[in-house]
Amino acid sequence: MDELAFSDATTLSARIKAKEISASELLEHYIGRIEKYNPEVNSIVCTQLDKARARAAEADAALAKGEDWGPLHGVPMTVKESFNIEGLPTTWGNPDNKDNIATEDALACQRLQNAGAVIFGKTNVPIHLADFQSYNDVYGVCGNPHDLERTPGGSSGGSAAAMAAGFSGLEMGSDIGGSIRNPAHYCGVFGLKPTWNVLPMRGHALPGVLTPSDISVIGPLARSAEDLALVMDIVGGADDLQYPGWTLDLPRPLKKKFSEYRIAVWLDDDMAPVDKSVQDRVMRVAQLAKDGGAQLDFEARPDFTSEDTHHTYESLLHSAMSARQPVEVFEHLLSKRQTLSDDDMSDEARITRASALYYREWHAANERRTHLRWSWHRFFQEYDLLLTPMCVTSAFNHDHNPKFSERVITVNNEQYPYMRQVFWAGLTGVSFLPSTVVPTGPDDQGLPIGVQVVGAEMHDLITVEFARMVHKELGGFVPAPAYQD
Repeated sequence: MDELAFSDATTLSARIKAKEISASELLEHYIGRIEKYNPEVNSIVCTQLDKARARAAEADAALAKGEDWGPLHGVPMTVKESFNIEGLPTTWGNPDNKDNIATEDALACQRLQNAGAVIFGKTNVPIHLADFQSYNDVYGVCGNPHDLERTPGGSSGGSAAAMAAGFSGLEMGSDIGGSIRNPAHYCGVFGLKPTWNVLPMRGHALPGVLTPSDISVIGPLARSAEDLALVMDIVGGADDLQYPGWTLDLPRPLKKKFSEYRIAVWLDDDMAPVDKSVQDRVMRVAQLAKDGGAQLDFEARPDFTSEDTHHTYESLLHSAMSARQPVEVFEHLLSKRQTLSDDDMSDEARITRASALYYREWHAANERRTHLRWSWHRFFQEYDLLLTPMCVTSAFNHDHNPKFSERVITVNNEQYPYMRQVFWAGLTGVSFLPSTVVPTGPDDQGLPIGVQVVGAEMHDLITVEFARMVHKELGGFVPAPAYQD
């Protein structure tokens, strides 16, 4: 196996600083792999190689003089296409934006580079960042390195595929409907959806947009839990509007043994039934914790129903996604809404209403969300963590039917509406909770499965530490076999 390509960023930085390899050599190693393998995976969609080579050379020269740029000194990395990088296009997969060339780097990218990173490219997405798959008319289809006929997830599908195929040392993605977490699950890597607005969003946007989107966050995808924590320390904290009025001080994990944890397990739900293969992995992680002395509760739930949280999420999610659409699309949705009968509660009808909310309706949904947040707050007074599935199956075959309402997903040999699977992302996303996806290895089809570790608001590092403990015992990250050479 190409150990260099599949090392985590923490290890790569240490090797560069120990002068076991130079930043320039490591960058060229990744470039060589991309030239060889990326044409079939299509995860890396644009690059700035001359700029990256110059920066890597500067990193090596600085190290030779005894200068340390920070914890990512010289580490080559990529970011999701939706982040602004000066001189590169930011299209969000939409051909109408193909001439949108960024004039400055996103704030998160600035902070990563200030910590020593060498950003050399951007990764594939679906149009408008709005799918569980990653394909578009600008860059084409991204495949899952574990099986190119299957999705790598979305919308940070290119990000996870780059990690699984050994194309980059680290990745930054974003998440509003599982867009970090479902690709991490499908591709077998680590992913962290942080507490909302803990990592500043500025520069992860189309032209003219400065307001952080509701629910949406940015966060890392990586090959280790240590890298997730590292990125939180580097990128987290106030933007200039709040600085120096507040500083970020996330609780540090104090519990180092499974026996110290009180864990709830939410294994399945009628809102989004989960394939037995995925349930088995949640149980495997739960049993690992139980064998280590953890207290487990399979019945504990916050004091709201699954329908309450999902319908609130649905309203706020589709309202936020609709706001990204051109005005003519919104006007079409508004007209379509007006034709619906009051008793039409089909999935399509609910999504249409949510995509054309009036402010009073949005405000009511936001109030319901605040009640959900307080319910979670009370829940996490009793439990340290919650374990859930991330997705209802392992990676599914590409399905590019333009009508989402006609797509289906097969779970335990039964078919369900395609969008039903967003329940597990929304369960935590709507209430701003942090969650880490920890890989648990391949299923009997050779496809990865991840487990979602959920914590209270601001307990991001607690979820990451538990994922680290699980991974230490299970060793769940496995490079895509076809790309290990």
